[in-house]
Amino acid sequence: MSCQHLTPDELLATTRSVRKRLDFSKPVDIALVAECIELAMQAPSSSNGQGWQFIVVYDTEKKRRIGEYYKQAYDHYAASPRSPDRQHLDSPDMRVTQERVLNSSAYLAAHIKDVPVLVFPCLPVRLDSPEKAGNVQFQASMYASIIPAAWNFMLAARARGLGSCWTTLHLAYEREIAEILQIPFAEATQIAMIPVAYSLGTKFKPGPRKPLGGVMHLDRWQA
Repeated sequence: MSCQHLTPDELLATTRSVRKRLDFSKPVDIALVAECIELAMQAPSSSNGQGWQFIVVYDTEKKRRIGEYYKQAYDHYAASPRSPDRQHLDSPDMRVTQERVLNSSAYLAAHIKDVPVLVFPCLPVRLDSPEKAGNVQFQASMYASIIPAAWNFMLAARARGLGSCWTTLHLAYEREIAEILQIPFAEATQIAMIPVAYSLGTKFKPGPRKPLGGVMHLDRWQA
């Protein structure tokens, strides 16, 4: 499929978390998803282990069941201190943005079952096993082996007119989702769930971000 004419900077700055602009009515061909996964696999991985696994879900009944667990997780999230409308309370300028994020999150939670494709990036190892859970170096190397690949997938999707969103709320029910998708829970860890659909329109803007001076530190951590 032909890609949109985006410069590398435009692609990086406009790959948004797409929720309310996902087109539920337009099918997404498996060949296009496979093309994006092939590009995902060009990402680096720890020791070149290439241990990534991607579960691609089209089945309507499975998406319905996953959606039920996702909605339950979302309801707990929306009532928690992690909710978007409880972030950036020290910055009144962010209030409208955060309310918009919460609204779009609620929309996605109500429509997960309607998304054409759900993609689950996984690792073939349990990251919460007793011998692994406290090993920061191991955890970091494993996440560094799958998250760049998943981000490659999302960038490739954006370049092809597809919208996507990184979500993790379903992990509150990881064992139940694993049963639905026949993922061996004792041997594999789900890292995220990425809803994928054609986007309603292809023009996206860079998101509002904190000033660089508040996040970039030179030579030492500065409060």
